[in-house]
Amino acid sequence: MASLPILQLGHPNLRLRAREVLMDELLGDELQHFIDDLIETMHAASGAGLAASQVDRQVRICAIEVKDNPRYPYKPNIPLTVLVNPILEPLGCDRFDNYEGCLSVPNLRGLVKRHAELRLTAWDRHGKPIERVIRGITAGTFQHEVDHLDGLLFIDRVEDTRSLATWDQWKAHHEAAFVETVRNVVQRYGS
Repeated sequence: MASLPILQLGHPNLRLRAREVLMDELLGDELQHFIDDLIETMHAASGAGLAASQVDRQVRICAIEVKDNPRYPYKPNIPLTVLVNPILEPLGCDRFDNYEGCLSVPNLRGLVKRHAELRLTAWDRHGKPIERVIRGITAGTFQHEVDHLDGLLFIDRVEDTRSLATWDQWKAHHEAAFVETVRNVVQRYGS
Protein backbone atom coordinates (compact mmCIF):
# COMPACT_ATOMS: atom_id res chain seq x y z
CA MET A 1 0.00 0.00 0.00
CA ALA A 2 1.04 3.57 -0.61
CA SER A 3 -0.06 7.00 0.52
CA LEU A 4 -1.09 9.06 -2.52
CA PRO A 5 -0.73 12.82 -3.11
CA ILE A 6 -3.97 14.73 -2.51
CA LEU A 7 -4.91 17.32 -5.14
CA GLN A 8 -5.38 20.86 -3.82
CA LEU A 9 -7.87 23.60 -4.67
CA GLY A 10 -7.05 25.01 -8.08
CA HIS A 11 -6.05 21.70 -9.66
CA PRO A 12 -8.39 21.33 -12.67
CA ASN A 13 -8.88 17.59 -12.17
CA LEU A 14 -10.74 18.23 -8.91
CA ARG A 15 -13.52 19.70 -11.08
CA LEU A 16 -14.01 16.65 -13.31
CA ARG A 17 -16.97 14.29 -12.96
CA ALA A 18 -15.66 10.81 -12.21
CA ARG A 19 -16.76 7.93 -14.41
CA GLU A 20 -18.79 4.89 -13.37
CA VAL A 21 -16.89 1.74 -12.46
CA LEU A 22 -17.68 -1.56 -14.19
CA MET A 23 -18.01 -4.69 -12.07
CA ASP A 24 -15.15 -6.61 -13.70
CA GLU A 25 -12.92 -3.56 -13.31
CA LEU A 26 -13.85 -3.25 -9.63
CA LEU A 27 -13.00 -6.87 -8.93
CA GLY A 28 -9.60 -6.63 -10.65
CA ASP A 29 -6.35 -6.42 -8.70
CA GLU A 30 -5.49 -2.91 -9.92
CA LEU A 31 -8.62 -1.25 -8.54
CA GLN A 32 -8.53 -3.30 -5.34
CA HIS A 33 -4.94 -2.12 -4.71
CA PHE A 34 -6.04 1.44 -5.48
CA ILE A 35 -8.84 1.17 -2.87
CA ASP A 36 -6.26 0.03 -0.29
CA ASP A 37 -4.10 3.05 -1.19
CA LEU A 38 -7.12 5.38 -0.97
CA ILE A 39 -7.91 4.12 2.53
CA GLU A 40 -4.28 4.41 3.62
CA THR A 41 -4.11 7.97 2.26
CA MET A 42 -7.33 8.92 4.12
CA HIS A 43 -5.92 7.51 7.36
CA ALA A 44 -2.51 9.19 6.92
CA ALA A 45 -4.22 12.57 6.41
CA SER A 46 -6.68 12.05 9.32
CA GLY A 47 -9.57 12.56 6.92
CA ALA A 48 -13.18 11.60 7.58
CA GLY A 49 -13.37 10.54 3.95
CA LEU A 50 -11.51 10.67 0.67
CA ALA A 51 -12.76 10.44 -2.90
CA ALA A 52 -10.80 8.91 -5.76
CA SER A 53 -10.91 12.20 -7.63
CA GLN A 54 -8.98 13.86 -4.78
CA VAL A 55 -6.02 11.61 -5.57
CA ASP A 56 -6.41 12.18 -9.32
CA ARG A 57 -8.22 8.96 -10.16
CA GLN A 58 -11.44 9.75 -11.98
CA VAL A 59 -13.55 6.77 -10.88
CA ARG A 60 -16.69 6.88 -8.73
CA ILE A 61 -15.16 5.48 -5.55
CA CYS A 62 -14.82 7.04 -2.11
CA ALA A 63 -13.86 5.85 1.34
CA ILE A 64 -15.40 7.12 4.57
CA GLU A 65 -14.42 6.41 8.15
CA VAL A 66 -14.68 8.33 11.39
CA LYS A 67 -13.14 6.59 14.36
CA ASP A 68 -12.46 9.06 17.16
CA ASN A 69 -10.90 11.35 14.55
CA PRO A 70 -8.78 14.09 16.19
CA ARG A 71 -9.67 16.56 13.40
CA TYR A 72 -13.38 15.98 14.00
CA PRO A 73 -13.86 14.98 17.66
CA TYR A 74 -17.53 15.99 17.51
CA LYS A 75 -18.43 13.67 14.59
CA PRO A 76 -20.17 10.38 15.32
CA ASN A 77 -18.09 7.35 14.42
CA ILE A 78 -18.66 5.78 11.00
CA PRO A 79 -17.22 2.34 10.29
CA LEU A 80 -14.90 2.06 7.31
CA THR A 81 -17.17 2.25 4.27
CA VAL A 82 -16.08 2.07 0.63
CA LEU A 83 -18.68 3.30 -1.84
CA VAL A 84 -18.54 2.44 -5.54
CA ASN A 85 -20.88 4.28 -7.93
CA PRO A 86 -22.81 5.86 -5.04
CA ILE A 87 -26.19 7.49 -5.54
CA LEU A 88 -27.67 9.68 -2.80
CA GLU A 89 -31.38 10.47 -2.83
CA PRO A 90 -32.64 13.07 -0.34
CA LEU A 91 -35.54 11.88 1.85
CA GLY A 92 -37.74 14.77 2.89
CA CYS A 93 -36.88 18.44 3.00
CA ASP A 94 -35.02 18.63 6.34
CA ARG A 95 -31.59 20.21 6.10
CA PHE A 96 -28.99 21.30 8.63
CA ASP A 97 -26.02 23.67 8.67
CA ASN A 98 -22.75 21.75 8.51
CA TYR A 99 -19.39 23.45 9.01
CA GLU A 100 -17.10 21.62 6.60
CA GLY A 101 -13.44 21.44 5.76
CA CYS A 102 -11.61 19.40 3.15
CA LEU A 103 -8.23 17.80 2.62
CA SER A 104 -8.21 19.39 -0.86
CA VAL A 105 -9.00 22.85 0.57
CA PRO A 106 -6.51 23.05 3.43
CA ASN A 107 -7.01 25.41 6.36
CA LEU A 108 -10.46 26.59 5.31
CA ARG A 109 -13.90 25.80 6.70
CA GLY A 110 -17.33 27.00 5.68
CA LEU A 111 -21.02 26.55 6.42
CA VAL A 112 -22.91 24.26 4.01
CA LYS A 113 -26.57 23.24 4.08
CA ARG A 114 -26.87 19.44 3.88
CA HIS A 115 -29.82 17.09 3.63
CA ALA A 116 -30.58 15.44 6.95
CA GLU A 117 -31.76 12.09 5.54
CA LEU A 118 -30.68 10.24 2.41
CA ARG A 119 -31.16 6.92 0.73
CA LEU A 120 -27.77 5.51 -0.28
CA THR A 121 -27.41 3.05 -3.14
CA ALA A 122 -23.93 1.82 -4.08
CA TRP A 123 -21.64 -1.20 -4.30
CA ASP A 124 -19.09 -2.04 -1.65
CA ARG A 125 -15.49 -2.70 -2.72
CA HIS A 126 -16.39 -6.31 -3.59
CA GLY A 127 -19.40 -5.40 -5.70
CA LYS A 128 -22.03 -6.28 -3.11
CA PRO A 129 -25.03 -3.94 -3.19
CA ILE A 130 -25.44 -1.38 -0.44
CA GLU A 131 -28.82 0.21 0.15
CA ARG A 132 -29.55 2.02 3.37
CA VAL A 133 -30.73 5.26 4.88
CA ILE A 134 -28.06 7.68 6.15
CA ARG A 135 -29.03 10.39 8.64
CA GLY A 136 -27.71 13.46 10.41
CA ILE A 137 -24.05 14.48 10.58
CA THR A 138 -23.14 11.18 8.92
CA ALA A 139 -25.34 12.14 5.96
CA GLY A 140 -23.32 15.35 5.65
CA THR A 141 -20.07 13.39 5.44
CA PHE A 142 -21.47 11.13 2.71
CA GLN A 143 -22.74 14.13 0.71
CA HIS A 144 -19.35 15.84 0.95
CA GLU A 145 -17.51 12.81 -0.47
CA VAL A 146 -20.02 12.10 -3.23
CA ASP A 147 -19.85 15.78 -4.25
CA HIS A 148 -16.16 15.22 -5.02
CA LEU A 149 -17.11 12.53 -7.53
CA ASP A 150 -19.22 15.16 -9.33
CA GLY A 151 -16.37 17.69 -9.39
CA LEU A 152 -17.81 19.78 -6.54
CA LEU A 153 -16.02 21.12 -3.48
CA PHE A 154 -17.72 22.25 -0.27
CA ILE A 155 -16.87 25.86 -1.11
CA ASP A 156 -19.21 25.58 -4.11
CA ARG A 157 -22.08 24.98 -1.68
CA VAL A 158 -21.25 27.75 0.82
CA GLU A 159 -24.19 30.16 0.55
CA ASP A 160 -22.76 32.90 2.76
CA THR A 161 -19.04 33.44 2.21
CA ARG A 162 -18.91 35.30 5.54
CA SER A 163 -18.96 31.84 7.16
CA LEU A 164 -15.55 30.99 5.66
CA ALA A 165 -12.82 30.77 8.29
CA THR A 166 -9.32 29.42 8.66
CA TRP A 167 -9.11 26.37 10.90
CA ASP A 168 -7.70 28.37 13.85
CA GLN A 169 -10.31 31.11 13.56
CA TRP A 170 -13.08 28.53 13.23
CA LYS A 171 -11.88 26.83 16.43
CA ALA A 172 -11.67 30.17 18.24
CA HIS A 173 -14.98 31.66 17.11
CA HIS A 174 -17.32 29.00 15.67
CA GLU A 175 -16.48 25.53 16.97
CA ALA A 176 -18.44 25.74 20.24
CA ALA A 177 -21.65 26.80 18.48
CA PHE A 178 -21.18 24.14 15.82
CA VAL A 179 -20.63 21.40 18.41
CA GLU A 180 -24.02 22.37 19.86
CA THR A 181 -25.54 22.10 16.37
CA VAL A 182 -23.98 18.64 16.03
CA ARG A 183 -25.48 17.58 19.38
CA ASN A 184 -28.92 18.74 18.24
CA VAL A 185 -28.63 16.98 14.87
CA VAL A 186 -27.42 13.75 16.51
CA GLN A 187 -30.24 13.94 19.06
CA ARG A 188 -32.81 14.39 16.29
CA TYR A 189 -31.47 11.96 13.67
CA GLY A 190 -29.31 9.60 15.67
CA SER A 191 -26.02 10.18 13.85
